[in-house]
Amino acid sequence: MVIIHENKLKKVILTGDRVLVKPTKPEEKTNSGLYLPHGVYQQEKVLSGYVMKTGPGYAIPSPFEDEPWKSDEESVRYVPLQAKEGDLALFLVQQAIELKYNDEKYFIMPHDAILLIEREEDI
Repeated sequence: MVIIHENKLKKVILTGDRVLVKPTKPEEKTNSGLYLPHGVYQQEKVLSGYVMKTGPGYAIPSPFEDEPWKSDEESVRYVPLQAKEGDLALFLVQQAIELKYNDEKYFIMPHDAILLIEREEDI
């Protein structure tokens, strides 16, 4: 499990169904012992990484838009995302956007770019 540093990402707020993933360190050798050049991983279609932050989820439209009994303070409701902070995720690289934040490499992607989640606790 990756250690999530609260201070580094404290000010980061993701919108909607977005997920922030820190990629895992790629293997430098094959199973047979050959060393791989750095550019090999840029051609991969699927990468893995740890979920660092998630957005609130998919917004649910209110069925009663302009009703007189509706309070103005009613907040937006969301369907929560399946991915949670600390999960190991396999994701599609072509749907992810690479970015650097505080000198570290991250990927930001829609939740549907995640193919598989591995969680330490029971699901």
